Parts: sequence; structure tokens; C-alpha cells
Amino acid sequence: MKSGFTTSFPGLHPGYGDTMTDLNIVALVSVGAHPTSGRPRRAEQDARAVELGLRLAGQNLQLLHAGDPQAEALRGYLGMGLEQLDVLEQPEGADALPLLVDYLQGSRTQLVLTGSQAETGEGSGMLPFLLAERLGWPMVVGLAEVEKVENGVAQVLQALPRGQRRRLKVRLPCVASVDNAAPVARQSAFGPARRGQIEAHEVTVVDDPLLAEASLQPAKSRPKRLKVIKAKTGAERMKAATAKASGGGGQVLKDVSPQEGAEAIFKLLIEEGVLR
Repeated sequence: MKSGFTTSFPGLHPGYGDTMTDLNIVALVSVGAHPTSGRPRRAEQDARAVELGLRLAGQNLQLLHAGDPQAEALRGYLGMGLEQLDVLEQPEGADALPLLVDYLQGSRTQLVLTGSQAETGEGSGMLPFLLAERLGWPMVVGLAEVEKVENGVAQVLQALPRGQRRRLKVRLPCVASVDNAAPVARQSAFGPARRGQIEAHEVTVVDDPLLAEASLQPAKSRPKRLKVIKAKTGAERMKAATAKASGGGGQVLKDVSPQEGAEAIFKLLIEEGVLR
């Protein structure tokens, strides 16, 4: 079931209040990698976070990166129409979390936007969660849209599987990670990318001993669970293999007691053969 309501954004779409442009929003960006060639580029999900931030705050959006200010891929974010990108300068392999925590604690930031997972480095996806924990801020996962902000509370849409959306209210300041449900990032223009300024800030470098001892390897997709076919004849096996999978077999439980929920889960585990 897909969302049955629509929203709009300031600056690019009409019908939205001007109060959103007063938000202090920071978009955390990283250096990505092309999935085929591996060449450095702007990270896809981070670019979506920047796109969402531009629609909310316009030119008031602040770009922040912890790493090498000479990384050419960072200019891909400036090419989206921003004039400056702030870099907390640190070498490869250093721990970015303490630097970001110190920087954000000393600022008036109300909303931090970031991708759900980096395309290079550890790529664990833990940074937004650890950052929110250190700051003591709420964390929103799978942010799709921000509908409105009133009295320090943001009303947002969280993306759920199969196109569903859930409306949440979260108190600011907060950290939010976006994924492919967020608006598609605009193209990066060459001229603004070259004219934009990358401002490097000297910070105290913190080593990451866990990363230094770890061995990195490319992530592998988990194999999909195969459907067990109990057909006996060749015709039945062919029909089962080519038949279109039927959807809608799930069950949504709302306002049920813990006992009823546990019984439904227990029944499903027996039907799937997990329990006998």
C-alpha cells in the first residue's frame, strides 16, 4: 500500500511556508565510489540528503565532511548549487565520530541529514546512530520527506518496505538518515562545482584503533530464500517455477494484545517450517 497523501517543499515547490528556510540544517557528505568502475564520486545517498536539505533550507544548508579537503569528488556536492563545503581535515583511517560530535555540539544545528551507509571505508552504517547517541538526539531512519516544523517539532515521513510511509513527529534537534526513498539528487553542474569553496578546518585527529586492526572486504548480497517446490510431475514443477509470485499474503496486526501478537508469530514460524 502506497502513501495516499502528498507533500511539498520550500523554494522548489509552491504551497510551503517560509519558516522551513530558517532551520539550521547540516548535511554530512562523504566520498563515494562508482559501483562499476570504483572511481571516486559523490555518494548517492549523501547526495539525496543534500537534495532534501536544499529543498528545506535552500542556500542556508551547510555541507560538512570529515576527511581530505583535496578530494576532488567533494566538488560534486558544490555543483548542486551551494557555495561552500566545510571540511574537518583528518587523514584516512582516523575516527570521524569525535570530530563531528564536537563540531555539532558547539553549533546551533537543528537537523543533521546523512546517507544511511557510506560507499567507501567501513560502510557499516553505524555513524548516524553513534552520532545521535553521543549527542543525545533522536534518530530517524529512512527519512523520505519533512512535511512541517512547528514549535521545535518536525513532522516527517519515514519510508517503509513496499512503498509504505509512516508519519512521525520528532523533537528537534535530531539526526536523520535518508536512503533511496528520498528525492533524487539533481545533477551536479561543472561551473558551480569549480567556483564553490572548500573550507578546511584544523582539528585534533583521533585515531581509530578498531579500523586499524580490521580487515575490509567487499560486501556480498545475502542469498534469497528459495521456495520449496513439492511438485511431483515435470508439468507441475514447470508451472511452479514459472508462476508469478502472489502478493498480499502478509498480515498486518494493529491494536492487538501481546498474547495475540505472539500467537500470530508462532503460527507463522510453524507454517514456514522454522519450528516444528
